[in-house]
Amino acid sequence: MKNLLRPMLVLFVALTVVTGVVYPAVVTAIGQAAFSHQANGSLIERDGRLMGSEIIGQQFDAPRYFWGRLSATAPNPYNAGSSSGSNFGPTNPALADEIKARIAALHDADPGNEAAVPVDLVTSSGSGLDPEISPAAAAYQVSRVAKARGMSVARVEALVAQATSGRQFGVLGEPRVNVLKLNLALDGE
Repeated sequence: MKNLLRPMLVLFVALTVVTGVVYPAVVTAIGQAAFSHQANGSLIERDGRLMGSEIIGQQFDAPRYFWGRLSATAPNPYNAGSSSGSNFGPTNPALADEIKARIAALHDADPGNEAAVPVDLVTSSGSGLDPEISPAAAAYQVSRVAKARGMSVARVEALVAQATSGRQFGVLGEPRVNVLKLNLALDGE
């Protein structure tokens, strides 16, 4: 029995040290050396003040700001500690009610806007924390933001164009607009 117990304990301790100490330390060191900004949460600071993370959505509901996707992390919106989808299926009445409420809020905030509401403004992402919207979702909000800020539509459109990222490697994904970065650019005007 002792002949079996000793190798098991040695293997257990060795694997615990390798997978619980050595591997995490090496991965952390590589992450900090090669990708420090990302490894530390992709935080955005302005004048020494933390504004948020470029990879976690935030709630903006004032008319002067672009609004992001809905958060599925109820009861605390955009809570990175409880990332998940809404789990509402396409036939779930709660999903339909949520979409109707968001469309009503968008129409109330910009009553003259007759354009079709882009789907990403009325649904949450798979994680419930998406920090980005489509260029169409940004374009839908341009007139409201310009009016609320007293800016020209052309200037707001130019800021949206500057904040738009293309497809990754030119082929992956869709063009997107980071809402926090765009709103910070607006505040910098």
